[in-house]
Amino acid sequence: MGNSAVGAGGSTGTDGEEPDEPGTPRRRAKQRSFWKELPILIGVALVLALLIKTFLVQAFSIPSESMQNTLQPGDRVLVDKLTPWFGSEPARGEVVVFHDPDNWLQDEPTSPQNVVQKALSFIGILPSADEHDLIKRVIGVAGDTVECKGTGPLTVNGKPLVEPYVYAGNTPCSADQGGGQFKVTVPKGKMWVMGDHRQNSADSRYHQQDKNHGLVPVDKAVGRAFVIGWPVTRWATLPVPDTFDQAGINTAAALAPGALSVAGAAPLVLWRRRHALTATPAAANGDV
Repeated sequence: MGNSAVGAGGSTGTDGEEPDEPGTPRRRAKQRSFWKELPILIGVALVLALLIKTFLVQAFSIPSESMQNTLQPGDRVLVDKLTPWFGSEPARGEVVVFHDPDNWLQDEPTSPQNVVQKALSFIGILPSADEHDLIKRVIGVAGDTVECKGTGPLTVNGKPLVEPYVYAGNTPCSADQGGGQFKVTVPKGKMWVMGDHRQNSADSRYHQQDKNHGLVPVDKAVGRAFVIGWPVTRWATLPVPDTFDQAGINTAAALAPGALSVAGAAPLVLWRRRHALTATPAAANGDV
């Protein structure tokens, strides 16, 4: 019976060693090891946060009232930055963050940040206060014709939009001559954006004199805002409204204007060629 693991003194140690008591040198060595590893753990966490901000998700703070009531000043939204890396482009109805396309924010003040806030903003834990980014809703994409007459409704490819997200008391279109009345066809690589607070949003309508004619280059998009993350009482997702899924809004011209024009003309060309080959000499010479 000499193989018992419990000695006469009740010790559970091996090889006759007594267990460490609190405050012994061995326990202090373990504590010192933790403090040595802590900076490494913090460094790894910061690198991960920076990578997440750069490639996956970034937080942005809402500074203005232009997207009310969907977004309120002070809300913080999370923006998907991953899908653009796979070639995804903004779609109608999405709320997107994009870099200032042509000095839209030149007269807007920025909130000062201290050193700690700037560091946390750099790694993505806090939203940046000095980045020149905007947030609006995408209304038109390449090939779309977007139009406002009078106070609305706003139409896309001739289809009137039912817009429950427009700020209460606003009209879908603004009856002014500063840009509220327009008809524009969105070229390839661009998008037309508008705020939900229609009478309080300096969006594509009011920048039609810039180098992009109010349109936003798709490559300026940072990503889609998909959720309100803060404050917790405002937590909500930001889905695409059903009005952008209505039948007929994806017109043939909007989907592929060049390709469909060629496809539409091809049968006529073939018919005329066949008719010319089988026509009588008089008809071929233009006589009726």
